[in-house]
Amino acid sequence: MVFIPKGFTETEKENIREKLIQECKEQWEQFGYRKTNIDTLCSKSGISKGAFYIFFSSKEHLFLETIKKVQRDLYDLMEKIMEKEENKNGVRQALKAVYLEYDKSPFLYNTTSTDFVSFLNKISTEERESITQDSLSCAKKLFKVPFLSLRISEEKALSVMSALLFTITSKEKMICNHFEVFQFMLDNLINQIFE
Repeated sequence: MVFIPKGFTETEKENIREKLIQECKEQWEQFGYRKTNIDTLCSKSGISKGAFYIFFSSKEHLFLETIKKVQRDLYDLMEKIMEKEENKNGVRQALKAVYLEYDKSPFLYNTTSTDFVSFLNKISTEERESITQDSLSCAKKLFKVPFLSLRISEEKALSVMSALLFTITSKEKMICNHFEVFQFMLDNLINQIFE
């Protein structure tokens, strides 16, 4: 039997949990992991700090759930785009959408920053591995659609797309607009990756 704390209906509990995750994402994007605090998240979500622990066992648990939701949302976005155009161009448009999301949310890709490393150091090895495995699993789904055939191995395709997306980490060093560089590389690589 599921225990519902007095004062929260099942629907309220679900809505508050979603609100905490959304607020966490916004605060993380704006201030980073270390400067995001539970008090602010609770205030913005309309709950007390004590009530926070009904929903998450720790700040790190909330951040872990947040990054997993962001990853799922990214892949849902890709699938929706690819459903509209079931060909290489659909994949191209989906990858452009992911790149734009990365551009808006550096915490998604800047996993070597001291702030992100602080978060990683607070979670278990299993939790760190689950982030990687969830991302890899979702990426592999892209290659399982019936309208695509790989020209190269799945491992190489995953690696090439990952390297392509992570050009964003060098955007400040580029003398040309980083999105134009990404688009140029994507447009030239897509036919090498897919039939």
